[in-house]
Amino acid sequence: MKHVKNVDEYIALSPKEVQDKLKELREIIKSAAPKAQEDISHGMPYYYYKGRLVYFGLSEKHIGFYIPTPIIEEHKSELKDYETTTVTIRFPLDKRLPIMLIKKLVKARINKINELDKKKIT
Repeated sequence: MKHVKNVDEYIALSPKEVQDKLKELREIIKSAAPKAQEDISHGMPYYYYKGRLVYFGLSEKHIGFYIPTPIIEEHKSELKDYETTTVTIRFPLDKRLPIMLIKKLVKARINKINELDKKKIT
């Protein structure tokens, strides 16, 4: 994909058959993190809330959902049906997005960021 300026353009340049899924993921993230800023980083949609919150990127057979550690490890049992690494969850394009799980992960990341922020202040 060519260099994109914003998330709208990222989605518009994606194949038509996955655009609705990308829009849905975007809305899930925004509803779980309404104070997060949306941008493009490393060629992917990126969400910032007092630091790195999450990224997502389209691949041939999945959407990569990138979330800093230790969130995936802490939710490993809930993610057993997905291919994961320490910072990546792969959501297959042929399956529905796990809306509630994604919201839970985003909120868990926000909580981690807020905990770290409090430690800096004290």
